[in-house]
Amino acid sequence: MGLPRLNSLALIAGCLLLAGCGGPFDDFTSRHPSKSEFTGPYPADYAVHGIDVSKYQGDINWKTVASSGTQFAWIKATEGGDHLDQKFAQNWAEAKAAGLPRGAYHFVYWCRPPMEEMKWFEANVPVDPDALPPVLDVELTPESKTCKRRLDRQTVLNDMHIMLEEMERHYGKRPVIYTTVDFHQGLLQPDDFANYPMWVRSTKYSPHVKYASRKWHFWQYQSDGYVAGIPTKVDRNAFAGTPQQWAEWLMPTTRIAQR
Repeated sequence: MGLPRLNSLALIAGCLLLAGCGGPFDDFTSRHPSKSEFTGPYPADYAVHGIDVSKYQGDINWKTVASSGTQFAWIKATEGGDHLDQKFAQNWAEAKAAGLPRGAYHFVYWCRPPMEEMKWFEANVPVDPDALPPVLDVELTPESKTCKRRLDRQTVLNDMHIMLEEMERHYGKRPVIYTTVDFHQGLLQPDDFANYPMWVRSTKYSPHVKYASRKWHFWQYQSDGYVAGIPTKVDRNAFAGTPQQWAEWLMPTTRIAQR
């Protein structure tokens, strides 16, 4: 149980010596605004980078991913109250074996009772002291064929509170909230859930352009990245801190980070 944590800390130490293991950004700059055109911080300004994956990434060589400079991964586990990502168990086990810090995320289906969704997540995601905190993925789903519910702010806030509190109770870690621009702008305010780490998506702008004063811990800056060991395009993410702050954030007592 302790080996993956030791391996991840060794990787962090190596990154400190190398001034960050973010990996190459050629694939990002070739299809996105250059740093001179980017408003505010640029992805390459951050030293700690990771990925998020699901079944759509196919068979991943996690040892290659871990040696490529990738420093964390979130893995899709469940959706709603009855869907399990078919690659979750494989990705969960192999990422840990490669020594890569990894956590699981749940995609919210707004037509299920919140506790029903949490019980499904708990039934499929093991309690692992070495894992990153669980993630609650909240997005608008206007193209859903089975859930045409019109979301209202108060109901969304109530459901999110229930799910986040249950995640923390069961796993003993403060969950991370993943959100997209349209969901955040339509249903959340910058001070909602301010005591939870926030993971924001913004692939064309620095987060502050679309999320105003919202403080964030993780930034999904690319949806079409390439990482050694993954046969398809993959989402790439940056941590809003230094390698030392990342090492501190991995420790349970300091996980609710400074930013």
